[in-house]
Amino acid sequence: MLIVAYVFAGIAALIHVYIFRLESLAWTEPATRKVFGTTPETALVTKPLAYNQGFYNLFLAIIAVVGIAVSAYGSDDVGRALLYAACGSMLAASLVLVTSNAKALRAALVQGVAPALAVVALLLA
Repeated sequence: MLIVAYVFAGIAALIHVYIFRLESLAWTEPATRKVFGTTPETALVTKPLAYNQGFYNLFLAIIAVVGIAVSAYGSDDVGRALLYAACGSMLAASLVLVTSNAKALRAALVQGVAPALAVVALLLA
């Protein structure tokens, strides 16, 4: 079951790296604006906020990857703690997203299902 947790945590990390790319590197591009439903004007005004938020997503992804590596090749307890912290935070952020904007259910599911499954797999491992 631990391998399943690693797989879902890895998927969650990849999703959050992608979100980082959208928010921090491509926020004002038309394709990104379409994903988030923003206008060119709104994207320019919110660019500094998105840039910052994107890095939070990147840091969570890094913690998940480090957690996988430490758990697999070092201290299982420390690795699991990192995975719980990263995936639990990703899951919590997805819940905040959907409770703050019910129309963001699809985005919250994309952001939250993989880390939720990782946490469940960790609990069962």
